[in-house]
Amino acid sequence: MQFRLSQAARSEGHRLHSHDRLDSTNSEAMRLAHGGEAGPLWVTTRRQEAGRGRRGNAWTSPEGNLAASLLLPVAGVAPEMVATLGFVAGVALVDAIRDACRLDPSPLSPQAGEGDALPQGIAAAHAAIHLKWPNDVLADGRKLAGILLEAETLPGGRRAVVVGFGVNVAAAPEGLPYPAAALSAFSAADAPRLLEFLSERFVEAVRIWNKGRGFSNIRRRWLERAAGVGAPVSVRMAEVTLTGIFETIDEGGRLVILAPDGTRRTVTAGEVHFGRAATAA
Repeated sequence: MQFRLSQAARSEGHRLHSHDRLDSTNSEAMRLAHGGEAGPLWVTTRRQEAGRGRRGNAWTSPEGNLAASLLLPVAGVAPEMVATLGFVAGVALVDAIRDACRLDPSPLSPQAGEGDALPQGIAAAHAAIHLKWPNDVLADGRKLAGILLEAETLPGGRRAVVVGFGVNVAAAPEGLPYPAAALSAFSAADAPRLLEFLSERFVEAVRIWNKGRGFSNIRRRWLERAAGVGAPVSVRMAEVTLTGIFETIDEGGRLVILAPDGTRRTVTAGEVHFGRAATAA
């Protein structure tokens, strides 16, 4: 099956460049931006050889997994709102995964923490799919997907923004310091089908976002799909570890922690653990 975009995405002017092999879909999208491409343009590859995640970490993406990036025009978007596209991407990706798996999320608790088991009686085919702040997707508490947002200012002052998606569809990497999952464990969906759903859901979410003016609606949707809200959380930063209750995300997308002493702390970046993993951190 070949990669293709949804009719909704094509109607919005989205185009697709599909490759057999690339170093990184994000890198290719940014190269195209430097060459004058404005987007919206999706870049996919069947095999990604030098993918990366946050903080320069490597992202393994063998054939059968989804590696896709979207070069997105951001003319008219306030600079401080560009980063909130990561939450747009998260909402779109979770909904696309649920679409691809034909999941009914209604019986599943959105409060499921990292490593928490499914409620008794829920079949493996109904895996709990949730967002983990700031840019991961979990399946039954295990990492299923990641999102990488990158932005550059090009010569002439034009901004280039690339949203990268990496999903373990066929296989999950081994030897990681955290548990990982693959879509194939509980679904017959493949990478091309998932991209089709993702392109449709992204069009929907970015319309709601409305160049940042609708971020409050995206924030609400993100929280409805999030793991660990109202549960213990631990955030490890360079020199300190914060613990408390994951209360919400604020209007800038920062994690809000209710500390044991009743004070609230906001976090912009860190290594996050929810549920039982938080109490052990």
